[in-house]
Amino acid sequence: MDSQTEIRAFLISRRNRLTPEQAGLPDFGGRRRVPGLRREEVALLAGMSREYYVRLERGHAAGVSEAVLESVARALRLDEAERAHLNDLVRAANGRCRAGRETTVRPVVRQLLDGMRDVPAFVQNGRLDVLASNRLAGAVLAPVLDTAEHPNVARFVFLDPRARTFYRDWPDTARQTVALLRTETGRSPSDAVLAGLVRELSTHCEPFRRLWADHDVRRHRTAITSLHHPLVGDLDLSCEGLGLTSDPGLVMVAYAAADEASDDGLRLLASWSAPDSGTSRPDIDQIR
Repeated sequence: MDSQTEIRAFLISRRNRLTPEQAGLPDFGGRRRVPGLRREEVALLAGMSREYYVRLERGHAAGVSEAVLESVARALRLDEAERAHLNDLVRAANGRCRAGRETTVRPVVRQLLDGMRDVPAFVQNGRLDVLASNRLAGAVLAPVLDTAEHPNVARFVFLDPRARTFYRDWPDTARQTVALLRTETGRSPSDAVLAGLVRELSTHCEPFRRLWADHDVRRHRTAITSLHHPLVGDLDLSCEGLGLTSDPGLVMVAYAAADEASDDGLRLLASWSAPDSGTSRPDIDQIR
């Protein structure tokens, strides 16, 4: 992906969403030709000349210092994920892309997953490919994981009709999924597989195209995932994304029940999915 174009589109999107009132600037009324801040207003807030900011917004990031980027981030009120994304885009524009992302799961990580028998957990990369999962995650996320030999969460969310009922708040899930993919494009702008995934989703899904144009980004963080499981009904799960420090680009995602009813549902799925449990259960393989 073209880093200069991405810098321009990202800065414009952040500028357009911020009003003078939100930025603490006086509003003298009259008709404004832009929905948010003008370029000169961002430059004023960042303590730089309008010409310098315009050059940066056009994607000319050669020699831009961290101090300048921090000033722009403060002026545009960027959050932690947005600041990191801007830095990634500028780094890529200057030919300083981060090292390649890991795409395989080490045996010790698989062993850890298997040892987490009461916790649904899986490992995914920045493209949201699910690379490994434990038995309970296979039961909880059966509709997601039965889609391919190497399932992809984004592909399921936007291209599989079951996603609209599996995720009880599908619009929020869709926004978060796009934001994670957008974040990864900043980290890995030369990832041809990622670019192909974005093209595929853009071609076949209008909601994805619309959300992609918003340029929103996010990091993995604690959140509540609300599912409607085909066997046990509604589940509200606390989701935690844990970066694997020895494997750049890989995240272990683990779930915990957010309420008593969801805990009962997880226990039921755990008993059904346990090997040689002897518990009478539906055939989980039929929904995987």
